[in-house]
Amino acid sequence: MNQELPEEARLSPWWRQAVILVMAFGFTLLTVVTVKTYQGAPPIPARVVNPAGQLLFTAEDVNKGQEVFFKYGLMEHGTLWGHGAYLGPDYTAEYLHRLTEIARDTEAGARYGKPFAALTQEQAHSAGEAVKRSLKQNRYDAGTRTLRFTPGEQASLLIQQREWRDYFSGQKSAPGLPLNFIREDNELLHLNAYFAWATWATLAPRPGTQDSYTNNWPFEPLAGNTPTASTYLWSALSLVCLFGGLGLVLFVFGKFDYLGWGKAGGHVHVTEGPLHRWQVTPSQKALGLFFAVVAVLFLLQAAMGGVLAHYRVEPDSFYGFDLAKLLPYNLARTWHLQLAIFWIATSWVAGGLFLAPLVGGAEPKGQRLGVLVLLGALTVVVLGSLSGEALGINDKLGALWFWLGHQGSEYLDLGRFWQLLLAGGLVFWLFLMFRALRPAMKSGKKGELPALFLYAAVAIPLFYLPALFYGPHTNFAIIDNWRFWIIHLWVEGFFELFATVLVAVMFVQMGLVTTRTATRLVYLDAILYLAGGIVGTGHHWYFTGQGTLNMGLASCFSALEVVPLTLLTLDAWDFVRLKDQNCEDCHQPLAAHQKWAIYFLIAVGVWNFVGAGIFGFLINMPIVSYFEIGTSLTANHGHAAMFGVFGMLALGVVFFCLRAIRGDAIWKRAERYVRIGFWGVNIGLGLMIVLDLFPGGVLQLWDAIQNGYWHARRLSFLMGGLYHTLEWIRIAADLTFLLVGAVPLAWAVLLLVFGEKTPRELGETRGPS
Repeated sequence: MNQELPEEARLSPWWRQAVILVMAFGFTLLTVVTVKTYQGAPPIPARVVNPAGQLLFTAEDVNKGQEVFFKYGLMEHGTLWGHGAYLGPDYTAEYLHRLTEIARDTEAGARYGKPFAALTQEQAHSAGEAVKRSLKQNRYDAGTRTLRFTPGEQASLLIQQREWRDYFSGQKSAPGLPLNFIREDNELLHLNAYFAWATWATLAPRPGTQDSYTNNWPFEPLAGNTPTASTYLWSALSLVCLFGGLGLVLFVFGKFDYLGWGKAGGHVHVTEGPLHRWQVTPSQKALGLFFAVVAVLFLLQAAMGGVLAHYRVEPDSFYGFDLAKLLPYNLARTWHLQLAIFWIATSWVAGGLFLAPLVGGAEPKGQRLGVLVLLGALTVVVLGSLSGEALGINDKLGALWFWLGHQGSEYLDLGRFWQLLLAGGLVFWLFLMFRALRPAMKSGKKGELPALFLYAAVAIPLFYLPALFYGPHTNFAIIDNWRFWIIHLWVEGFFELFATVLVAVMFVQMGLVTTRTATRLVYLDAILYLAGGIVGTGHHWYFTGQGTLNMGLASCFSALEVVPLTLLTLDAWDFVRLKDQNCEDCHQPLAAHQKWAIYFLIAVGVWNFVGAGIFGFLINMPIVSYFEIGTSLTANHGHAAMFGVFGMLALGVVFFCLRAIRGDAIWKRAERYVRIGFWGVNIGLGLMIVLDLFPGGVLQLWDAIQNGYWHARRLSFLMGGLYHTLEWIRIAADLTFLLVGAVPLAWAVLLLVFGEKTPRELGETRGPS
């Protein structure tokens, strides 16, 4: 296979231009939505007063309440506007339900002199309708920045001050949290004010509309919160976009039969691929330490997942032991998410550093030292941030909690100082990638692939920057906007694109596809991923303070995200065919040397379709998301997509690199553990979904529709009936994943990294020019 591309073999410039146009169009719309988020975020009143004009709380109280919410990691315990963790309640939905109950009692007392429960049916209907009308009015005066509460809202504020104080610091601890978790009365008062403001935003109509700032979320018919007309309309239109997009792309694929990994356009002998002729360089050997870190972090992350699952069946104890004293739920979940990001990103970073010299043709001077420096920086960020998060939620860092402790936003929990170090480390990684790829980019002999490799790497630190665009007092609607620029756009968009380039480079180096085929597929995936994925970011913002423009754009474009995920089933089949393909001359399997890397890529294709495609689309429609957000169906999608796609690919990269670094003798010892682990993690993940997350999510969704969202999120529902039984049954899935999957894979990695080296391995020093 000729790696030098003659002029006639190069791709049309329209591929590159199409990617640029898609990105420009997508980011234009996403910027418009972000600007409108700033303009239309629910206002924080300077003063909140009672009907007589007496002060109840101020904007400063709300801001301090948000500090308390973030500092103690409460978003990793419950949710706010549907976003966060799943053991605690949704604080806004719970506050809203109690507000409705208290307001009805207040109205009944004022009208009839008795509590609401003692009213006749006719009286109860009249009082209930009066409460709905009262709550669904926006009494905020933008000129004076004053919000006037009704008598029912005032009574609710005072009663819920006591109730939330009891919840967080009463005689009985909150589920999964230590006793007396929040001790300061002022902090609890501020937190209650924050909940009151956030709940007001779910009720008050946005000026000029009949819908609240959260598009009438959460579902609480007693307060008049039901789905908006826009929620129904755009759900229907998103289906039109889905079928239209699928039809168009399948037509294109049918017309151009050269699209796909299976269309290699040539073949090589097993021993003639670039990877087989390459001698491992010092920097590539040093990357084994990165993969050892990956193994340890993966094991810890899986163990944290087991802890979280047990909290869902016994929130007050761990088989009789008070685990919350040492490892409360919010800390365990923080570490579970952070460790997942750390080990997956570490694998991909190391994979990029392994492949860059192969593409560039030689190892730059001092590359090994740079790799070790980057490993040291990674270690500091991981240990520092995890320790800081533990100290932060225990209120041990004082005013430095935001910088060194728990920043409080789900997935972006690490303190701002650690975020800055991480961003710096990514920039240094980019520098190491550039110096290794530069020779190939200058020569042009390998086409556009080296440049695409670098550009995809540039996107990683560049699109992490939105994590720095907000502070602890920023309006929550704006925080959530930037948070999903990271969670969706960075992780699911540009990390996905970088992953595609990694796979393309891996296949070229194995000799399985031509550079032309790999480059074309990178461009194709970029067009398909980004066409829906950029604007589709907004499907996370349906009910977090954005208007109907975002709902319309996001619902349609996020439906298009299913299109490339559907085509990934074709990728999986291509990988199967490549795995089984034999050399036409020597009749040996082309991919035999990298069999397990291919197996993990097959798993990526399958789980991308199932986890991101099917389960993602299931919860992306506005009307489904309205009832479902923050339930087990969200976790169902998260597990199948996060580990099934990114985790499987990370493991594929690990074993691709280690197979190339180590010799046959040590590989034969490790391969049995790789085989067991591969099937263990896939079967374990499948059982998690089949036994618990999907059926449990459907039960919780049905309860939310029947009884209100608040009811489906209460502990009484989580700890009762078939739902709780399914949570117990899940232990079979978790044990399979951990003991049959994660442990053997981690052991295989450590064996390959630290196992005895042969004289030949010790003598390898550098790759050819």
